[in-house]
Amino acid sequence: MNWQVALRLGRVSNLPTVWSNSLAGLVLAGGGLALDISIGVMLIMSLFYIGGMYLNDAFDQHIDAVERPERPIPSGQISARTVYACGYGMLALGIVALFWWGPGWRPGLTGIALAGAIVYYDWRHKSDPFGPAWMGLCRVLIYLGAAFLVTAQPPTVLYLGALALFCYLIGLTYIAKQENLGRVANLWPLLFLAVPVVAAIWLAAQSGPLTMLLAAALVLWMVNALRYLWRRQPGDIPRAVISLIAGMSLLDAVFIAYMGAGQMAIAAAACFVLTLAFQRFIPGT
Repeated sequence: MNWQVALRLGRVSNLPTVWSNSLAGLVLAGGGLALDISIGVMLIMSLFYIGGMYLNDAFDQHIDAVERPERPIPSGQISARTVYACGYGMLALGIVALFWWGPGWRPGLTGIALAGAIVYYDWRHKSDPFGPAWMGLCRVLIYLGAAFLVTAQPPTVLYLGALALFCYLIGLTYIAKQENLGRVANLWPLLFLAVPVVAAIWLAAQSGPLTMLLAAALVLWMVNALRYLWRRQPGDIPRAVISLIAGMSLLDAVFIAYMGAGQMAIAAAACFVLTLAFQRFIPGT
């Protein structure tokens, strides 16, 4: 397997959103800003993300053979067995790392739950109508996995942030499921995207200028992404999807800024810029 195939399988252009999720989980849990903890969490959660993306291709190989024959497995660039082995191996390594590094059993058990949610989503997302909720759960468990590394009892604000992220992912994933149709069949699931918007505005109303600036950037970016759904030109749904994927980091940045961690908020916002830059070279969906 060459490096180009590895990067495409892992959808690594979206990795910065996993990093900002990890930072948000740490900050919302009241954790310190230690560089070693932050980098460690980002690396561990990257294993879960890349492993999940590998398994997504492995489970979808027969569908991709019809709809996306250029994908690595149906095009013969790599065998499904190798992709399965790499995917499950990365999930297992992430679980072991959380048990080894975490205080107590909570981080490791959260890792098991995250791996289970990832595998179930990859296996059933084409047929399960609740697939978007499972995807949202995967991102919520990143928050919790990071949080449990610094505290056994995360504060309420972490669960509020997780709820906003959960709703964001439901709306985003619903749009992504319509990508091959070239249109969004029903628009009502997009109402879930109103939750992070309301949360960002509420946080900005009672916080400082940085939170206000980031909240405004998030809302404007979401409006920019959603306008593609109404324009309905070829390629607009994929554009909306990759734009909203990048926007996750702005949502993380808003919550981090609300907690008073300005430098970490700027780092999360930088993850938004990195995602957009990486998506120019590696497909984000």
